[in-house]
Amino acid sequence: MKKFSFVLRSLLPFAALVVLFWACKSGTNPTATRPGKFSTATGLAYNDDEGFQVLNYRGQPEGPNLRFIPGGRTVLGTFEEDIFNRRDNIERTVTVASFYMDETEVANIHWLEYLYYVKLDSSAEFYESALPDTTVWAKDLAYNDPYVDHYLRYPGFRFFPVVGVSWRQAVDYCAWRTAVVNMKLAMDAGIEDLAAESSGGRIPLETGVVLPDYRLPSEAEWEYAAQALIGTQWLDENQTHRRLYPWDGHAMRNPYGKQMGNFLANFKRGRGDYAGIAGKLNDGAMITTYVYEYPPNDFGLYNMAGNVNEWVFDVYRPLSFQDMEDLNPVRRSAQDYRGRRSEDPNVDDPQSLYDTRNFNSLISDNARVYKGGSWKDVAYWLSPGTRRYLDQDSSTATIGFRCAMIRAGTNY
Repeated sequence: MKKFSFVLRSLLPFAALVVLFWACKSGTNPTATRPGKFSTATGLAYNDDEGFQVLNYRGQPEGPNLRFIPGGRTVLGTFEEDIFNRRDNIERTVTVASFYMDETEVANIHWLEYLYYVKLDSSAEFYESALPDTTVWAKDLAYNDPYVDHYLRYPGFRFFPVVGVSWRQAVDYCAWRTAVVNMKLAMDAGIEDLAAESSGGRIPLETGVVLPDYRLPSEAEWEYAAQALIGTQWLDENQTHRRLYPWDGHAMRNPYGKQMGNFLANFKRGRGDYAGIAGKLNDGAMITTYVYEYPPNDFGLYNMAGNVNEWVFDVYRPLSFQDMEDLNPVRRSAQDYRGRRSEDPNVDDPQSLYDTRNFNSLISDNARVYKGGSWKDVAYWLSPGTRRYLDQDSSTATIGFRCAMIRAGTNY
């Protein structure tokens, strides 16, 4: 017995070393949030007076109004009948990386806030360029004058989606929102002085405090987010069904509980029927409606079908489905590279193939995709796989937008 105790005592230090070794091996490797005090490449100390500065990082901050969309594989394209026989969105499998998206469409109150600050610190010319075109409501043979005068600015419409904005105006709004949100984050972290010291007044990404750019979602991101197929998963990567709309089933009404029979989106039910019969309106909205109206999809996004169509980033081409990448696909024009690339990215489907000069085609590098259906569209356009396009400088009473943002520092 004494011999056994002696052997046990002699082995204890060795066992402790083994435990310590495995603890070090499995738990103390440096990570982005725990980089350690010394460089694993040079052995030099971080954050000395003259050393390399490694600032605290706790992950990407949460931007206001954004929902996290976990990435994955999906099948893009429409599996509804192609009633126009365009064959411009045939099904194909792609992978979309994780990203963030606004849970609602950008509302009138958000645009009025934008106009307020633009007027304070921008030229009169730029302020004029940021004004939505309220005349998009005007019709020669309809009395829509109240919407022309009131829709944007009257308080009752504050949280209705902004319309009358072009693709270019939406892109400008994204750039402004990026600058404002990041400056507030920098002020909250007490590092706003770094913006003045860095080139162009931009807060360095190395701080880990600022967010990536707000931007328009790609068509693939938008369609993926609208499908919200996390609600169709079973066990390990078994997908039980696809979705014709951002909800289950082929019907436009809620089939469950106390909300049974209520419409799930704001759309045009038929010729001349925008809202139904007084006393029990079918969707409760003759034009647009409250941005939080109707149940959100499984990603927590509201009105991914109906209310207003939404601009996406992509240039329109009818053959995008066959010649784009299958990882994070997007189609851009040469101007989208902002001088970083000179050649036309659409070499396989150039603008020259389309006779825009003689008005025999509307397809050009200025044609941008919009998706989702609107208050003025029939149910067909509410399916995420449908797509239409319009010139990037045009605007209508049926198109709005929401912002997106990459999930930085992740490989999924």
